Amino acid sequence: MEEQRILAINPGSTSTKIAVYQGSKSIFLKNIKHSSEELKPFKSVVEQFSFRKDIILKELKEAEIRIDLITAIVGRGGLVKPIESGVYEVNEALINDLHESKLGEHASNLGGLIANDIAKSLDNARAFIADPVVVDEMEDVARYSGHPKFLRHSIFHALNQKAIARKYAKSVDKPYEELNLIVAHLGGGVSVGAHKKGRVIDVNNALDGDGPFSPERTGTLPCGQVATLCFSGEYTHDQVKKMIKGEGGFVSYLGTNDAYEVEMRVKDGDEEAIKVHNAIAYQLGKEVGSLSAVLKGEVDAILFTGGMAYDKIIIDYIKEMVSFIAPVIVYPGEDEMEALAMNGYMVMKGEVDPKVYV
Repeated sequence: MEEQRILAINPGSTSTKIAVYQGSKSIFLKNIKHSSEELKPFKSVVEQFSFRKDIILKELKEAEIRIDLITAIVGRGGLVKPIESGVYEVNEALINDLHESKLGEHASNLGGLIANDIAKSLDNARAFIADPVVVDEMEDVARYSGHPKFLRHSIFHALNQKAIARKYAKSVDKPYEELNLIVAHLGGGVSVGAHKKGRVIDVNNALDGDGPFSPERTGTLPCGQVATLCFSGEYTHDQVKKMIKGEGGFVSYLGTNDAYEVEMRVKDGDEEAIKVHNAIAYQLGKEVGSLSAVLKGEVDAILFTGGMAYDKIIIDYIKEMVSFIAPVIVYPGEDEMEALAMNGYMVMKGEVDPKVYV
C-alpha cells in the first residue's frame, strides 16, 4: 500500500511554492512565480485566492500528480491570533480570521484557505496549517517593553526554527522537549529564539520590531532618535515604516538586500561592507548571549539557519563571541516545504494530535 501523500502550500508575496510528499519523501516541488502584472488586478491578498488556487491545480495536473491520493494538505499559517506551536486543523474560526485579515494582510493568509478549499473537493483529505509566524509561547516577563503602551510581540520564523530544533534533537537522539536551545534564523528578516524544553520563551519580533538588524530591517533603534525623526516633519508615517522594514539594514547602509552580494564585497575588500558585515554578526552574537542569560546558562546547543548561515565569515565571527556558551551547529538555508509536509505527516501517522483554533 502506498504511503499517504501530503500537499504543502506556501504562498509568498510574489510566488507560491508547492510540494508533494509521499510519506517523508519529496516527489514534486515547484516555485510558481507571480509577476507584478499578474497580481496588479487584485486589490487585496484575499482576492488572489482563486487565481493562486487555480495555478496550483494546473501545475499538479501538468506534473501528473493524482490529487485524489492526497490525504493531507498543509498551508503556511498566516497572520492569525497568537497561538501555541503546533499543527492546527482548518476550521471555521481559522477560515474567518484568515479571510478577514483582522490581524494583518499577508500572502501566507491564503495558505490555509487554499488548503481547505482543495481538501473539501477530495474524498479523504484534511486541511491544516503549521507553526505560523504568530506562534506565541513567550513568558509573561518577556512581554514587558518598559512602558505599558508598548508590548513585545512574538512574531518570528516559527516554522523553520521549530523544524531545525527538532532536526537537531533527532541528531542527538533526544526529545526536543528535553533540550534548551538558542535558534537563529538568518534571512531577509532575522529572529533569534530561546527554546526551553520545547517552548520559545523569548524571541525578537522579526517582522518590524526589536533585535539585530537584517538585510532589509533595522531591528532595535535608539528610541530618542526615532522620536525626533518622526516629529521632524521630514518623513511621513509610511516612509518611517518603510525605513524600518524594507529599507533598513544592508539596504540602508549598502544599497542592497542581497546578503551574498555583501559577502562578495567583503571578500573584495570593500571597507564599508566589512564594517556593516561585522556589525550584523556582532549584533547576532550579542542577541545569542542575551538569550543564554534567559536560559540561565543552561544551553545544549546554538543553531544557525537561513540563507545568511551560508556566510562563513559571519558564522565564524559569531562563533568567536558565543562558542563558550554551547556548541554551535549550522544548518544553512531553509526548507519550509519539508517542514510543512512533515508536520502534516506526523498528524497522519498519529505521532501528534492536531490542535483546535478558537
